[in-house]
Amino acid sequence: MMNNLVEIRSLVVDRGDRRVLDGLDLTIEPGRVTGLLGPSGCGKSTLMRSLVGVQEQVSGSVTVAGVAAGSKALRHRIGYVTQAPSVYADLTVRENLVFFARVLGAASGTVVSAIERVDLTDHADQVVGRLSGGQLSRANLAVALLGAPDLLVLDEPTVGLDPVLRRELWTLFHRLADDGATVFVSSHVMDEAERCDRLLLMRRGRIIADDTPARILETTRTGDMESAFLALVDAAEGSAA
Repeated sequence: MMNNLVEIRSLVVDRGDRRVLDGLDLTIEPGRVTGLLGPSGCGKSTLMRSLVGVQEQVSGSVTVAGVAAGSKALRHRIGYVTQAPSVYADLTVRENLVFFARVLGAASGTVVSAIERVDLTDHADQVVGRLSGGQLSRANLAVALLGAPDLLVLDEPTVGLDPVLRRELWTLFHRLADDGATVFVSSHVMDEAERCDRLLLMRRGRIIADDTPARILETTRTGDMESAFLALVDAAEGSAA
């Protein structure tokens, strides 16, 4: 097994005259839940898009399993969940997955498997527009699971959900990682940090911390991730002064 599924080197993304990602170097190991946390506008979604190969004006390199991001060979190896729902509200969960399976060329048997993996078997024939927020998030995730991808890129999948639903989704993320998937999930909710195996804290297009949640708290001598983040920001700004 390779040590790193994802390799990012000297990644730079500019948008107009603003540098969104500033020379990122990053690796992501297989079979773990890696969290990317930071405030809105810090570059999380841009990094996610770069990972799946749909971001424009990119310099540097991004590879998945040794293949350049965005390559046709990776089409079935990466599952991507954006912040906006990707499923059709007037179709049932099953109808959505059958449709996307045909688009992706995935085997028909993956539809049942994807529905089961996100615990939507009892709602498979329910119209998506009538699902709860948590069920809708799981339906979106089911589409990304078609074909059993090696890498799952989840852009703020728990946004707008209550704490109980967020906990259920994080439990699901870890179950998927235990089954062998590499899960890369972003959030701006600091209390979700402790649910990650590995945590990346981002600010202004840069990674300011990369460690386990426990080690970040220990290093910053703080008791919660928001305080840790602020301590790291103060330290960075102090050293730059």
